[in-house]
Amino acid sequence: MTGRPWDASYHEGPAPWDVGRPQPAVVRVASEGGFAGAVLDAGCGTGENALHVASVGFQVLGVDVAETALAIAREKAHDRRIEVEFALADAFQLDRMGRRFDTVLDCGLFHTFDAAERPRYVASVASVTEPGGTVYVLCFSDAGPDTGPHPVSREELRAAFDPGDGWKVAAIEPDRIETRFHDNGAPAWFATIERIQPTGGSAR
Repeated sequence: MTGRPWDASYHEGPAPWDVGRPQPAVVRVASEGGFAGAVLDAGCGTGENALHVASVGFQVLGVDVAETALAIAREKAHDRRIEVEFALADAFQLDRMGRRFDTVLDCGLFHTFDAAERPRYVASVASVTEPGGTVYVLCFSDAGPDTGPHPVSREELRAAFDPGDGWKVAAIEPDRIETRFHDNGAPAWFATIERIQPTGGSAR
């Protein structure tokens, strides 16, 4: 998964998904106590979500393939005096970090993968999620008018996190993703997914 196309998105001003603040769904979950333990923000971009979660007291690692976005994120962390880590990582090879997390946040990453790529990505997330941990996915949905690019159906999202592979989809609720092109956000799904014991054997 090359970072070059993604990195180019940040070269001439903010990317379409870079709204300069955390997504409301992330703020809401943080306020409700939904984060726990060590937190991974997969596809963190310029870091607004990771910075928010870190600001309320969690150890957060934000990863992305776009080095320009990571540089901006680190500068924000320095300027705001928030302790948070940002690192270059491939979403398909998260296990290479040699770390595990109690909470994984995917805000706008899942919907960038096509059907053939999703199993690799979900397996990668599984490799770094502690048993009993929680994965949150905020992605464009196919429900409603003015959808964002790469909309995902509720059924596709549920199918990607198979119980046989050690997942329990606790909830998939309608939500919104703020972008620079939608006045009131684009239709989205917010999924709460738990890491459980696979039905076929030991957790990967």
